[in-house]
Amino acid sequence: IFSIGILVDDAIVVVENIHRHMALGGRSLREAIPQAVAEVGGPTILATFTVIAALLPMAFVSGLMGPYMRPIPINASAGMLLSLAIALVVTPWLSLKLLRHHHPAPAGHASEEAARGGRLLRLFSRLMAPFLQGPRARRRRRLLFMAMGVLVLAAAGLVVVQAVVLKMLPFDNKSEFQVVVDMPEGSTLETTNRLLTQMAHALDRVPEVLDYQGYAGTASPITFNGLVRQYYLRSGPIDGDLQVNLVDKHERKRQSHEIALAVRPMLAQIGARYGASVKVVEVPPGPPVLAPIVAEIYGPSYATLRRIARGLEQQFRSDRDLVDIDTSVEADSPREVVLVDRARAARLGVDQAEIARTLRMALSGSDATYLMDGRSRYAVPIRLRLPPGDQASLDQLLALRVRSAGGALVPLS
Repeated sequence: IFSIGILVDDAIVVVENIHRHMALGGRSLREAIPQAVAEVGGPTILATFTVIAALLPMAFVSGLMGPYMRPIPINASAGMLLSLAIALVVTPWLSLKLLRHHHPAPAGHASEEAARGGRLLRLFSRLMAPFLQGPRARRRRRLLFMAMGVLVLAAAGLVVVQAVVLKMLPFDNKSEFQVVVDMPEGSTLETTNRLLTQMAHALDRVPEVLDYQGYAGTASPITFNGLVRQYYLRSGPIDGDLQVNLVDKHERKRQSHEIALAVRPMLAQIGARYGASVKVVEVPPGPPVLAPIVAEIYGPSYATLRRIARGLEQQFRSDRDLVDIDTSVEADSPREVVLVDRARAARLGVDQAEIARTLRMALSGSDATYLMDGRSRYAVPIRLRLPPGDQASLDQLLALRVRSAGGALVPLS
């Protein structure tokens, strides 16, 4: 729509000026067309390249925004150049062909439209005469130039004092937002679910919240934003997600961005009790990005990258304007190592492979046998493993028993 509008602008200017010259009369169509085009040709060319100069820098935007923004300046600039070529080449030729049967007004008998143009011209002359004529014209022009300079500086100052905030894509009033939770390494699925439940109860007190869905240890339904941020890969016990739906925007006074800002401190406070990183993610108004501010670090070793990343994280946290700060560095998770006392196992007649199989079955599960129920074509495996709540307890694992060579059940401890 934008390109269609600018495509006809230059031609309209030329056609209107040709019509004005015909209305003034006194000249044939073949004589009026060159004069009309020459009269507005210079300003039309200047206006065309001014618009191109304003749009073309958008073609050099980098990152994920680049492919999204680049078609606008390229297509619009091509449309402006095409519009200029049509206005200066095609429009005069078509005017000569289509208006050849039009009889120009006699000299000295301007039409009503020309008379109106004359009145506008007289008004414009009356306004500009003090700056062009008279002994004080130069002083008035200097004062006008200074006044315009002050106005330009004042307009630029609005940006400096943040009276006018510049934003390429303003926030939209969406009907949902997302709460992404990253628990500390080694956290259990139950702990993640407990945190999500507490956050959900806190969101119950927000009047604009319609409903929500929690996902602990699994990814939420994929969205365009989640596709770019790779939320669909979140499947560990330390990963949590809340999908929050809001009431219709016509039924609430606050916009979705205001609601997200209001609930962020409350949710962050709940997450801090568990040492979790909590991010309130809104639906972006344009193409999604990893984050509004992303620092990428490249270095010779992973230890160096971790050290620099931690330093940058602290610098980001010292800025009060930055929230939901996180890094891709994975913290060291606690690990329990079970070593088999080989001599004691040999005295008790316990096979070391049997110990390993028992622990693997308890933690990861193992198919003990298969069941044919007569309703399915294939055998259904019966899988044995410890309940998730017992897997985090080392005492529960060591209480398991294995069968010795003599048939006795011996505890792992």
